[in-house]
Amino acid sequence: MRDLISTQESKLGYELIKGGRSALQWRISNGGEYFAAGTRGSIIGRRADLVIVDDPIGNQAQADRPADRERIWDWYRSDLATRLKPKGRILIVMTRWHEDDLAGRLKQHTDDGWRVLKLPALAEEDDPLDRMPGEPLWPEWEDLPALQRRRASVGERTWFAAYQQSPRPLEGGLFKVACLQPVDHSAWTDGLTVRAWDLAATIATGANNPDWTVGVKLRVERPGQFLVLDVIRMRGSARQIEQTILATAQLDGTTVHIGLPEDPGQAGKSQVANYTGLLSGYHVIATRESGSKAIRAQPVSSQIEAGNVSILRADWNRAFIEELRDFPYGGKDDQVDALVRAFTTLNSLPAPMRKLAIPFLSR
Repeated sequence: MRDLISTQESKLGYELIKGGRSALQWRISNGGEYFAAGTRGSIIGRRADLVIVDDPIGNQAQADRPADRERIWDWYRSDLATRLKPKGRILIVMTRWHEDDLAGRLKQHTDDGWRVLKLPALAEEDDPLDRMPGEPLWPEWEDLPALQRRRASVGERTWFAAYQQSPRPLEGGLFKVACLQPVDHSAWTDGLTVRAWDLAATIATGANNPDWTVGVKLRVERPGQFLVLDVIRMRGSARQIEQTILATAQLDGTTVHIGLPEDPGQAGKSQVANYTGLLSGYHVIATRESGSKAIRAQPVSSQIEAGNVSILRADWNRAFIEELRDFPYGGKDDQVDALVRAFTTLNSLPAPMRKLAIPFLSR
């Protein structure tokens, strides 16, 4: 941009101000100023009429890392968006490597009236250029046969991200999250329900990244069908966790069974005894775990793949699905552990109880 201005000054009617001619910062004679920085660079103390964000995520590997996506999101909200002058504009130009990237989050979590211009390599319905579905974007460069060969060579995920700007989720090693059925509501108002917990007691301080305490609420909708109703995820001290579990139980009601882990040894027994006393009046079921986490997760993963598990559409969906997708290779598995415990606890209850707790409601 700087070099273009310097070679076209007579046509533009303004010129670069002599002196600071860094490619990252320069000024022009009509009062305009340009400043560039990376997503890790400092922009504190500056204001902008126009912000251009150019490919904040560089590649697929970076986009697949939750920590990198979270860093970009935090940078946008706390550093970049706060620099905009009143009536200023933001333009984001990027490859959609991931459905949870910056553009995806802005469309999902804000109501700022973003205008989206998407030009896929092969036209889709309602194409902004009025192309017919399947028509190439630039046939002189790559015609339809060339694009079809490209698609076969790069694979479906890269094709939909880099060429169609419609990123697809990465299938997990164990959980086929694409088979989860999202629903807005259920026709079933009652059913056998368990809130299972996976416990942690390390407070997040400084740069540490402790495990989460997670409570997954799972209900049998009808024989062979399950619905994840709610996921609570928090970090705190042992006392804060106790208060959260008790408050959640009070909200859920006494008809919801509570599943807790029992760690080996006397300490585990003491912890269960403490929670059982705290939750007096509720049905508490403590279970010990054996075998690898992947093996324990197989029964519920099979039900997900078979399309027998739904999730109630809510704000916790993204983090929940993401953790299932990354399991067992992701950084955290607390939600997976809680889900597995909820599923195991439901299926361990006596058959008569399961049948009585599933009334049929006409649709």
